[in-house]
Amino acid sequence: MKILITGGLGHIGSFIIKNFVKYKKIKKIFVVDNISNQRFSVLLSMKSPKIKFFYGDTADKNLYKKIPKVNIVLHLASITNAEKSFDIKKEIYRNNFGSFKNIVQYCKKNNSKLIHISSTSVYGPQNNIVNEKLKKLSPQSPYAMIKLKEEKLLKTQKKVRYISLRFGTISGYSEGMRFHTAVNKFCFNSVMGLKIPIWGKALKLFRPYLSLNDAQKTFKFVIENNFFPSDVFNILSENRTVREIINIIKQNNYKPQLKFVNSRILNQDSYKISKNKIQKFGLKLNSKISRDIKITLKKLSTNI
Repeated sequence: MKILITGGLGHIGSFIIKNFVKYKKIKKIFVVDNISNQRFSVLLSMKSPKIKFFYGDTADKNLYKKIPKVNIVLHLASITNAEKSFDIKKEIYRNNFGSFKNIVQYCKKNNSKLIHISSTSVYGPQNNIVNEKLKKLSPQSPYAMIKLKEEKLLKTQKKVRYISLRFGTISGYSEGMRFHTAVNKFCFNSVMGLKIPIWGKALKLFRPYLSLNDAQKTFKFVIENNFFPSDVFNILSENRTVREIINIIKQNNYKPQLKFVNSRILNQDSYKISKNKIQKFGLKLNSKISRDIKITLKKLSTNI
């Protein structure tokens, strides 16, 4: 089996590839990244003969002329900073949606199956626990709006077998991790003695979080079971409040300092996401965010 991973040097990709090289079923891993976040150390650490790296922009159609045919595409390449997306609407549309359209065309041409990463942020403000049957979606950022647009485009593609995974906010250590998402940013600021920016009412709001371990488990499940039902699934480990995340950091002997701010994206109701649909197929997502936080804090504090 041959797999193409776009955005392979990022937070998720760098973690996944280290596990994929151990799978005997996977013979070749083609990795694409534009190294926009300067993750050269991740690239240099990829020493397996299974891996072949391609430098390039996934929004550029010419890139795909040099990529061989694969069985499965894992599409991770996108700008993921939801709040920053308000300021770069044109760029995020060009990059994220442009890349996605190119990937769909590549899959059609090569008869490749697609693992598409969407986001639980497509739900927006909700008062109750929500699942994939919900029709009234209210994405609050350009990033989330594009994810929903990608989902809708996939539904029109009769020749592409796919699975669309609505990921919760990622937590957990990897060599390619960044620190703009909640758990990682809170850990970084706590270790460095920086104040954590919090919207006034956010402390009590629930959000869905996904451990890298459960993300890896999901990809393995999809590949091993050839599970491409051309449908959408919520993928998360736990629903947690911001206050709970802060308290877990305190339990690890840190004293996070909070700075209350206004935010264009956090001004919404609490929402919880159900993971029952995917678990009915036998995939159990039970990793603990508290463990991710403990490991991340330890990694960050090693040289402090």
